[in-house]
Amino acid sequence: MYIDDIRHYCISKKAVTESFPFNNTTLVFKVMNKIFLMAPLDKWEAGKASITVKCDPVYTDELRETFESIYAGPYVSNKHWNTLALHTYELSPKLVIKLINHSYEMVVKGMTKKLRETLNSL
Repeated sequence: MYIDDIRHYCISKKAVTESFPFNNTTLVFKVMNKIFLMAPLDKWEAGKASITVKCDPVYTDELRETFESIYAGPYVSNKHWNTLALHTYELSPKLVIKLINHSYEMVVKGMTKKLRETLNSL
């Protein structure tokens, strides 16, 4: 998958914004101001494409045991976040989309009731 594909998919989801809150190379996608995906663009340019997504802790371990290209990423909670190495081509686009959706849903699930209601009303 290309970063443009991921970007277009993410921003097509309800109430998603994109920004560079940490630096000028880490593209971040948020739903209702809560991060669900990070993409270090400098790594994409260097041929080491990856994204980091939120994940259920039990599923996190299962994914890491199943795929070499899914691992604990830097600067995030290793219990709740996975980095997907996309440059290895081990992960199918279908699985990547599934994990992006899972991340989005995990973030929405963790929102307050009021924020979820606001999201649902959009």
